[in-house]
Amino acid sequence: MKLLSQTLCLALALSLAAAHHHDSEGHARAVIDRCEGVEMDAVSVNEEGIPYFFKGDHLFKGFHGKAELSNESFTELDEYHHFGHVDAAFHMHFEDSPSDHDHMFLFLDHKVFSYYQHKLEDGYPKDISEVFPGIPNHLDAAVECPKPECDEDSVIFFKDDDIFHYNVRTKAVEEKEFKSMPNCTSAFRFMDHYYCFHGHQFSKFDPKNGEVHGRYPKEARDYFMKCSKFGNDSDHVERERCSRVHLDAITSDSEGNIYAFRGHHFISKDERNDTLVADTIESAFNELHSEVDAVFSYEDRIYIIICVQVFVYKIGTPHTLLEGFPKPVKEVLGIEGPINAAFVCQDHHIVHIIKGGKVFDVDMKASPHVVSNERPLSPLFKKVDAAMCGPDGVRVIVGNHFYHYESTMTMIASRMLPEQHRVSQELFGCDH
Repeated sequence: MKLLSQTLCLALALSLAAAHHHDSEGHARAVIDRCEGVEMDAVSVNEEGIPYFFKGDHLFKGFHGKAELSNESFTELDEYHHFGHVDAAFHMHFEDSPSDHDHMFLFLDHKVFSYYQHKLEDGYPKDISEVFPGIPNHLDAAVECPKPECDEDSVIFFKDDDIFHYNVRTKAVEEKEFKSMPNCTSAFRFMDHYYCFHGHQFSKFDPKNGEVHGRYPKEARDYFMKCSKFGNDSDHVERERCSRVHLDAITSDSEGNIYAFRGHHFISKDERNDTLVADTIESAFNELHSEVDAVFSYEDRIYIIICVQVFVYKIGTPHTLLEGFPKPVKEVLGIEGPINAAFVCQDHHIVHIIKGGKVFDVDMKASPHVVSNERPLSPLFKKVDAAMCGPDGVRVIVGNHFYHYESTMTMIASRMLPEQHRVSQELFGCDH
């Protein structure tokens, strides 16, 4: 089992390092690297809220990972080689429009494709003018706008300097003028905010009038992609506290200070004065050169799990790696790595480990450490990105949101999701 886990981790690392696809004749071709400052052709989310970034004949799913060919997910696109790239895309998410609810629309030249659960709807592709009368061909961008964010359930279409508000119910089209906004090469509704991408930058805008408030444009790679390196002018604290990319791991120590990890970067929050510090992981944990899978704090130490290894640091300035580490997860915690998340509740000595769809306990005072009390994780969670426990209970982080529970027991027994909270806003105080 140990060898299998190590093999899986190695396979993952190799797959992420792959830098080419092959064409139909077997010739290698370069893969698009989103961290090089790529201008995306279209952006949307799927029915599960996962962002899809389209570029040429490639597609990026989520905020990190390599490009794949668009026709691997939308096979019918392969039948229309005479069309160009995906010009625009949006996810129809209007409860009052059941026939189109949860559909993804892709626009190519003068045609529109409607997909439901990645299956092309009967009769598609159709002319844009047939499905969205009054909307021009060869669009630049499109984004859904449910009421009351717009006056009516609408789709906003962009072409050059022209903005069209399309009323989904009446099919009426109203032309708008967004004076303060640049021309959008793609547009995106995410976490109830609206983003116009132009080049590799973006601006947040009001969908009703196009007004842009705050310090924009901003660098898209800082907020919508998990890249190992950023520009010299990037504000590390601003980027990490407001990033839309999910956290990989998070913990709080006995003083209530928070340590959160995302990609090759981390953010720490000092509970005494509420200050935030962000930098590369290596700047604070010299021996770490990879992304973190899970982390927890126990006594005056922080346990960082990467794949099948555990690094244990004595908390301080700087954090000091204990002699003899890293060690295998199995040797330290009695369970095979990798794991999804781990946390210790205040004044307790039990590490709660989330792995797959199960929760395990490890008694840190026992010797040797062995896993016990295996039970299923609530079926409400398909995947947990991170979790931590503090004086007020457990926070389970999934994507850009977290859910608060009074205890580990209520988290496991719950059959209904509690109120959804935003990670960027409520944990790190991001105001946009």
